[in-house]
Amino acid sequence: MTDHRSGFACFIGRPNAGKSTLMNALVGSKVAITSPKPQTTRHTIRGIVHRPEAQLIIIDTPGLHRPRTLLGERLNDLVRSTWAEVDAIGFCIAADERPGPGDRYILGEIAGLKRPIVGIVTKSDALAHEAMPEQLMAMQSAAESAGVELADIVPVSALSGDNVGELVDVLVSHLPAGPMLYPEGDITDEPEETLISELIREAALEGVRDELPHSIAVTINEMGLVEDRPAESPMLRIFAEIHVERDSQKGIMIGHRGERLRSVGTRARKQIEALLGTPVYLDLHVRVAKDWQRDPKQLRRLGF
Repeated sequence: MTDHRSGFACFIGRPNAGKSTLMNALVGSKVAITSPKPQTTRHTIRGIVHRPEAQLIIIDTPGLHRPRTLLGERLNDLVRSTWAEVDAIGFCIAADERPGPGDRYILGEIAGLKRPIVGIVTKSDALAHEAMPEQLMAMQSAAESAGVELADIVPVSALSGDNVGELVDVLVSHLPAGPMLYPEGDITDEPEETLISELIREAALEGVRDELPHSIAVTINEMGLVEDRPAESPMLRIFAEIHVERDSQKGIMIGHRGERLRSVGTRARKQIEALLGTPVYLDLHVRVAKDWQRDPKQLRRLGF
């Protein structure tokens, strides 16, 4: 089919610009975890949007920022390496925030890239309709000041669905002609183990404060079907560890008499069961990996 388009686009922007929520809305299913905590995304996650005439693979990236740890440096390197493999870039700014130094820093980083850059004003439902033109002009002005030519500017709301289809149309228009890259029906190519560990981390992020969100990492130690279960009612057993950097953080994560850890397990288990469509037995433990964000050996062990 010569008129079929396929290719890759990535979303970039400051931490908490709504990139992961937007990708989930475009894909139509949850493939990336979301949280109001900055730097929730730590991996590039691919979400696949199927159209009769096109297949768009969206790559969600960590928020680009000025790093304070080795982990932060590696996340920024991950974002920059992603630019080299995409056909279009979506530069995201939240509608309720004017372009600031962080946005100008990112625009400076992408200035000169030889691929279409689409300006995306996320969370458009958070801004009064009559105020949107001024926000669009502010994005255009910030881009021009950095020497970035925006191919399009699209306001969009993942929450209400406004302009979600239109954004897909715009991104598809910048893709090259090509065949389907993934089977019909696939929504991501992420391994189940990665998705499960991310859902556990999302549950662990809820309600924590200060520096703790940055200190949380999750690993899956063992995963398999429970033996001696009837074939018609299988159950998946998962043993996972939540890693923090200090003993005081371990106490916070476990909570009084283990109440917080049980709550995290309950939230994560429900999300995992929804993802996999099977009952889950989830066994969680909290471990201290001292200052792991700054330790190359521990970063490797935790998958960074």
